[in-house]
This record gives sequence, C-alpha cells and structure tokens, in this order.
Amino acid sequence: MAREAQSGAAGLELNEPRRSDDGEGATVAFPFDAVLVERFRETFPRARWQDETACWFVPGKTADRRIAAWLRDHIPSSLALADQRGRDAFDFEPIESPYLEAAGDLLVRTPFSRTVIEELRAIPWAAWDPDLRVWHVPFRSVERLRERWLSIEAAARRAEPAARRRRQDELKASPEYDQYRQRAAERRRKRFPAPLSDLPPFGRVVMTSWGAIVPIGTDGELAQPEPASTHYPGLAADGERIWIDWRSPSLDELVRTWPARTEPDAHDIARGWWQPSLRELRAERRKARSAEKAAATRTAKRST
Repeated sequence: MAREAQSGAAGLELNEPRRSDDGEGATVAFPFDAVLVERFRETFPRARWQDETACWFVPGKTADRRIAAWLRDHIPSSLALADQRGRDAFDFEPIESPYLEAAGDLLVRTPFSRTVIEELRAIPWAAWDPDLRVWHVPFRSVERLRERWLSIEAAARRAEPAARRRRQDELKASPEYDQYRQRAAERRRKRFPAPLSDLPPFGRVVMTSWGAIVPIGTDGELAQPEPASTHYPGLAADGERIWIDWRSPSLDELVRTWPARTEPDAHDIARGWWQPSLRELRAERRKARSAEKAAATRTAKRST
C-alpha cells in the first residue's frame, strides 16, 4: 500500500480534506514524502489510498476535521506561506463587500442561499462554523474566492429578506402566479405519470423532473394529457400513462443507491424517470442531509 501511495501521490499538490457524500469519511491529497506518508498512516491506520481519485480516504464522521488538524501540525510551513501570500494579495486588491470580513481568515456571512453554499463548498479549505454561523475561508484560497465572489454576492443580495418579499409580491401580481400555485398543488399530491408499458421499480430511488423520489405504488388511474403535459414537461406524448404515488427518499436510501454510469438521455427524459447519475445523487444527498439536520434542530428546539 505504501508503495502504491508513493507512485500515486508523487507530484500532487496539497488540497483540503473533503467529506464524502455519505458523510462517513473524508479524502485528502498532499505532496509525497515518505516520512510524511508514514506519519499519516500511523495517525490514520484505517486510511486507504484510492487510485481512481488519487487521494487518501479516511473513514469516520469526523474524519475531515481530524485530517485538517493533522495537516496543520505536519505541514504548517506550506500552509503558513500560502496564507501569507494570500493575505498580501488581498491587501493589495481587497474584496469590498458587506458580506466579507477580513480577520484571522476571511469570514463570509450571508443570508441563507443554496447558491452561496454551493459556491463556497467548491472553494478549497472553506469551512462552515455552526456556532458563529459564518464561513471561514483561509487567505490561501483568496484567488478561488475571488473567482466566485460575483456569484456569491449576487446570490446573497437575492436572499435578503426584503428582496425575497419583493419577488414574492411581484410573483403574486404576475399572470404566472396561478400556474405557480397549480404546480405547487400538484407536487403536494405526490404523484407522477409513468408509461403503462414501462413502470419504474417500486421501493427504489429514481429521478424525475421533480427530483429524486421513491415510487410506492399505483391504483391504476390513467393520467390525463392535460395535467401531465402541463406539470411534467418533456414527456413523450404517445402511449398511455398511469399515476404513480411516491415519497421522498431518506438520506440512507440515497447513499445506498447505485448511480448510473451515464447522464440521462432523451429517451429517459421522455419516459419521465431514470436511474440517477452520480452528479444527481450528490446533489440529492446534500439536500437530504440538510433536511435531516434541519429536522433534528427543530426537534431539539421543541424539546427545550
């Protein structure tokens, strides 16, 4: 294993620990050094080298934090130098924004926005602080932050309460509001039209235009063309369809779902359901993990 790591890790740059999609481990890569690799394996005896991703995988729900602490102790000079260069670059050309504060590192504090979260997750070493409710971005990642800042700031401004209320008022006054309400009502019915000749597997996670669902059964009711074509665009118009009842998948189900090797094609879209790709599963797992955390937080607040 050590020999494989030597050949695979040679030439790698240091990157930040990344939590796996299922939250049961984390990955990391760093420049090869025989002593460093040996120390890493002593600290993380369950670590395994992954040829396909060219990084180390460490199991455990807190693996990302443990790896980050280990890196700070064992590669301090590299990180400190990168942070100093980033700080100098920021001082020379600062990012002026009400959502950004320069302290020991860069602090990003915005209203809740999925776009902001996705952008910050793509920045190396960025980490969420649940106690202070702020994103920490070390100065070594300032250029990556700068590349994404226009998108982050625009999404933050759209997420401001006043901007949300203004959009809601504009939506209510628009002719599309009735369509919006009808679509929301249709989603609450938790059904979708599937071809009678090609039904989805019941009890398994599939993707639809609504996102990931688990089909649970049908009473055989035929789906009329009008609601099907209105609320489920892209479906093939030929052939009979019946309504399929569904529920939202749990995080555990999404983690255990095997991804498709390819993205959905035109046939899948026209059919209305398909096996989720790895990209789709990752997005659905993140949403499910956030939903479970939010539910746990609400439960804890009610109990106290």
